[in-house]
Amino acid sequence: MANKLVYVLNGPNLNRLGKREPEIYGSQTLDDIGAMLAQRGAALGLAIDMRQSNHEGALVDWLHEAEDAGAHAVLLNAGAYTHTSVALHDAIRSIKVPVIEVHLSNPHTREEFRHKSWVGMAAKGTVAGFGAQSYMVALEAVAGL
Repeated sequence: MANKLVYVLNGPNLNRLGKREPEIYGSQTLDDIGAMLAQRGAALGLAIDMRQSNHEGALVDWLHEAEDAGAHAVLLNAGAYTHTSVALHDAIRSIKVPVIEVHLSNPHTREEFRHKSWVGMAAKGTVAGFGAQSYMVALEAVAGL
């Protein structure tokens, strides 16, 4: 049986992980996180399709693509779009694939503008505050769906 497909979508500035504010986001790069996910995903029978874009429309397109491809789930770290994007909210609501919101930091312990999540209002669940492990916790969660 083929592995179930999980899209892992990453938004703006996540290509800078490992360099950008490591005191908040950690020292691991997005490639490091992708390698961890691929290894654990294989053990769970999940195939990982990891992508990153600084452009909101690309994330919307990939959410639609996940639905059309019959993906098992989507892990979405929308970065700053979390707090601003009604378009991502609507895209999540427009698909049946479960979307898990992922954050390296805990937005609720940060600046007030980060406390509202348009993504979280539409997502099945949220994992936040565990650094790179947030992705792993979310992956374990979708393995059980």
